Amino acid sequence: MSSPLKFIRPRNLNESRILSWFSQKNAHYTVANARIPGLNVGFNSDENQDIILEQLHILAKETDTSLKHIAIAQQIHSEHVKIVTKGGIYPDTDAFVSSTLGISLLIQVADCGAVLLGDVTNQVIGAAHVGWRGAQKGIVRKTVESMLKLGAEISSIEAYISPCISIDAFEVGQEVADLFPEQFVEKNKNTKPHVDLKGYIFGQLVSTGILKSHIVMDTGCTFNDESDFYSYRREATKAGRMAAVIKLNEIG
Repeated sequence: MSSPLKFIRPRNLNESRILSWFSQKNAHYTVANARIPGLNVGFNSDENQDIILEQLHILAKETDTSLKHIAIAQQIHSEHVKIVTKGGIYPDTDAFVSSTLGISLLIQVADCGAVLLGDVTNQVIGAAHVGWRGAQKGIVRKTVESMLKLGAEISSIEAYISPCISIDAFEVGQEVADLFPEQFVEKNKNTKPHVDLKGYIFGQLVSTGILKSHIVMDTGCTFNDESDFYSYRREATKAGRMAAVIKLNEIG
């Protein structure tokens, strides 16, 4: 590793009790025998699973968390939300919520959005994998509702929308564009429509009652920012996965 690993640290979800990270591609970082360069944590990427496990141990060290305390989703573009109290690998899951001190929640992305949520007052966190399918199925709303069931208050929830594919790069077929409200579809860019996934996620968070001032939306585009991010649309099977992590820190 020639230089330190780079992470985005959401400004509204980093204080003593709640901590969060979004890993960048870190193409300079290399694990021996890896097919995909960088800090790739994607079990569903075209990489040896032992290599991914090694990468996850590195990520755990960087986030000061034992790997056994990290909940990791095996994502399927669903609206399934799990309430978790311990780390481990959870199949058929695209979102987590928890109020267990010391736990971290991890979502993997390579063009889809990751949404991190935290209520420091009531000590509840959430994380969701939000591609266009999950967004359409209501995973943002269901994740927030699950946090409220654990005691979170809507007025106290802070949210972060990770880098994901931007409207400039997210060209879709008309059948996908028709699933989105018109204000999130650009029809004049090229021959096909483009969807504003990030804007749609922001709108869904606001519709749950989260204050606009409590939402930080990263401007990064995974497709256009090749040096910083993996992109499945750009790299296909050669794409790795970034990690969005939120931790309910145990203090004292």
